[in-house]
Amino acid sequence: MTQTPPPIPPEGVPETAARVLRIEAEALLTLAGALPGDFPAVVERILETPGRVILSGIGKSGHIARKIAATLSSTGTPAHFIHAGEASHGDLGAITGADLVIALSNSGETTELGDLIAHTRRFGIVLVALCGRPGSTLAMAADLRLILPPAPEACSMGLAPTTSTTMALALGDALAVALMERRGFEPEHFRTFHPGGRLGARLARVGQLMRGGDDLPLVARDTPMAETLLVMTQKGFGTAAVVQDGRLAGVITDGDLRRNMTGLMTRTAGEVATRSPLTAPPEMLAAEAVALMNARKITLLVVTDPEGRPLGLLHIHDCLRAGVH
Repeated sequence: MTQTPPPIPPEGVPETAARVLRIEAEALLTLAGALPGDFPAVVERILETPGRVILSGIGKSGHIARKIAATLSSTGTPAHFIHAGEASHGDLGAITGADLVIALSNSGETTELGDLIAHTRRFGIVLVALCGRPGSTLAMAADLRLILPPAPEACSMGLAPTTSTTMALALGDALAVALMERRGFEPEHFRTFHPGGRLGARLARVGQLMRGGDDLPLVARDTPMAETLLVMTQKGFGTAAVVQDGRLAGVITDGDLRRNMTGLMTRTAGEVATRSPLTAPPEMLAAEAVALMNARKITLLVVTDPEGRPLGLLHIHDCLRAGVH
């Protein structure tokens, strides 16, 4: 009869936490040194898959499968989670011959996966087993196998899925990153899949946040200041971009107006403008532009192309509204 360990006192909690982390960390190092032999083949088969990657499992494995599916989808690999139990009640119809299935089960004997396994065999759908037993029903039925190395569960009774789920989750992350790097996935793609939240804001480019087109307050160098002031007021930026032959020749800000109050209305835009103003290319990260504005104690940048032609204006308030800090 298995004896239940006595409760630990409060002062023993940190030691327990440290023990669990050490056990799981050692298991991950073991996994890194004994990567499943089929791992490279799984990466290549996924790259060749015209449809989606279907992740399935139940219980704790189901939660891990759902997370792996989300990570794959957000990094450029179309993926979808199907609950192993729901698969038997109609959801198998969502899996097509163009898909690839990754089934998770530490024991490889999860009863609820039976119908899913049979479906993949019947229709010739590629099946990848992610499990801990190479001789299990799931592993033997699969086309490719991601077998986790033996490692003790961090649970003191060895019953709760802890180390096994950590290894499965980490292997899923390794799979997603390997696919990213094989595809040449770049930061701009992250912006596409993460348009909201802090990640999307961090990856936003100046060209995505700038105001352009008819919003640009453009004036020629010989434009009288009376007309220039009207443009600055109408466009609402308190700024005018001075151009010559289509290229940026200077910028007029409120500060320039204050410095040139004497005889202001007798001058032209080119005479008042600050020449060689600070600019930004449209491909610059918005976060870099904000850092630049903060460093120079300014609130606005003119966005220009490589030839110096004005494309837009980036105001720090637009960056802040977009979540860029």
